[in-house]
Amino acid sequence: MTYTYIPKGVCSSRIDLELEGDTIQSVSFTGGCNGNLQGICRLVKGMKAQEAVDKLQGIQCGYKPTSCPDQLSRALTEAVEAAKKA
Repeated sequence: MTYTYIPKGVCSSRIDLELEGDTIQSVSFTGGCNGNLQGICRLVKGMKAQEAVDKLQGIQCGYKPTSCPDQLSRALTEAVEAAKKA
């Protein structure tokens, strides 16, 4: 399943992810801090979606109440819910 999420309150403007069951196959960000986001995408590849959510949820970027990793956790949560409904 592929899923696109539009993040809020961060520099990145789009998150595209692919899940196979509950396992993350790929993640890519549009915009944001390129090197850091490439690292996050590689680290979560092959990880169970819930494990990634548990690790990334609530991370803040500077004074912002969210971050790109936190937005990825929200995207994964929505994607898993959408897959359950499909």
